[in-house]
Amino acid sequence: MSEDTSEPGEAIYRVDVEITAPVFDTEVTDRVRDAVANIVPEADLEERHGEIYGRAHSLEHLSELLHRHEILDTARSEFFTNRDGNSFTFALKKQPALEERATFAVGEPDELGEIDIRVTVDEPSLEDYVDHVAPPTEDGKPVES
Repeated sequence: MSEDTSEPGEAIYRVDVEITAPVFDTEVTDRVRDAVANIVPEADLEERHGEIYGRAHSLEHLSELLHRHEILDTARSEFFTNRDGNSFTFALKKQPALEERATFAVGEPDELGEIDIRVTVDEPSLEDYVDHVAPPTEDGKPVES
């Protein structure tokens, strides 16, 4: 039986994050791995045939990047637009990820492929987790609940 070690009032998040990024013949595998690790350093990464694959249970670093680069509204829009039940998906561009920037891939697919991320939220709810990673904003600043 696991013990709850959270502080009183602190939310416990149970999420599964699955990451895939293609590695094309023209790319250096370690650079693709670095791009993924710059966005989700919490992930356990492995090289599979033609791709980097990873799993994690947190998007804390991505949340910091979203706050730092002030793209919370964009993130929320992407997360909710690509929702399917208790999961959501989104894609980030590889090149900016090498520079530790989260740039959402929207519109035409990038010629080098994208970092595809699928998040499944078991607890508490998808909405609560999105609020945690990319809180609602007012005048561009996060609104504390």
